[in-house]
Amino acid sequence: EVQLVVSGGDSVQAGGSLRLSCIVSGFTFDDSDVGWYRQAPGNECELVSTFSSDGSTYYADSVKGRFTISQDNAKNAVYLQMNSLKPDDTAVYYCAPDADLYHRRTGGSWFPSLPCLGRWGQGTQVTVSS
Repeated sequence: EVQLVVSGGDSVQAGGSLRLSCIVSGFTFDDSDVGWYRQAPGNECELVSTFSSDGSTYYADSVKGRFTISQDNAKNAVYLQMNSLKPDDTAVYYCAPDADLYHRRTGGSWFPSLPCLGRWGQGTQVTVSS
């Protein structure tokens, strides 16, 4: 069974830092990219960053230069280091495997809000106050 357990969310002041962790099981990083997503109240589920199986990374424009994604194969973990946090970063953060793995394991079709529905876990709350 594919599982992704996230932790590390907290309440911080603007300009502060947090490190989120995503511990995965049921698949390997060779099988799937892993992405960090977030959803703020009233907003759509947003892709924040991805770490691909080939080592490449992606960042949303809103977090470039402030967030860093990394992966530890030995710990089956993907991390999101978040620096210079802003109130706009306030959201529940989730991690998820890629659409291809999801389809191969479930037969289901990926849709944009899927990662933020708690399909693989509760997510972790990040609150940034001004």
